Amino acid sequence: MTQEREDSPRRHCYGCGDLNPEGLHVQFEIEGSKVKGIVHLRGVHQGWPGVAHGGIAAAVMDEALGWAMYAAGAWAMTARMEVKYRRPLPLGEELIVRAEALRDRGRRLEGEASISTASGEVLAEAKAVFIRVPAERARDLDGSYFGLVSS
Repeated sequence: MTQEREDSPRRHCYGCGDLNPEGLHVQFEIEGSKVKGIVHLRGVHQGWPGVAHGGIAAAVMDEALGWAMYAAGAWAMTARMEVKYRRPLPLGEELIVRAEALRDRGRRLEGEASISTASGEVLAEAKAVFIRVPAERARDLDGSYFGLVSS
C-alpha cells in the first residue's frame, strides 16, 4: 500500500481531512472496492435544531463514493448523484457511511452509498455516476498525495 505524504492535500479536505476545522472528519477503512466510514456530525453541520443540514448527508456520501472510486483504482469526480433521504441525520451520534463502486464503464463509474446509525437504521442513500480524471491529472494527484512520480 502506498504511504500518504505528511503534507497531503487530503488533510485539508472538507470530507475526510483532519486539518479542516469545519470539515466532516470522516474516518474511512477500505475493504476491496468498498469503503466504510465513521462520522460524528457537530453543531457546525446543523440544519434544523439537532439535525444535520440535508446537504451534509449528500456531502458525506459523495466523499465515501469518491473513496470507493479510488479503492476501485480510479481518480474520479462526481458527475451526478441522486440522494434519497429517509430520516434526518442526528448531530453528536456515531453514524456509519458505506459506499461501493459497482460498475466500471471505462470513463464512467457507478456506485452506491448509504448512511446508517450505529444500530443499522438507514438514514440516507445515494446512487452516483463518477467520471475518471484524465491520465495526466491522475498522475499529478498521485504526486501531490503520495509523492509518486511517473517516468
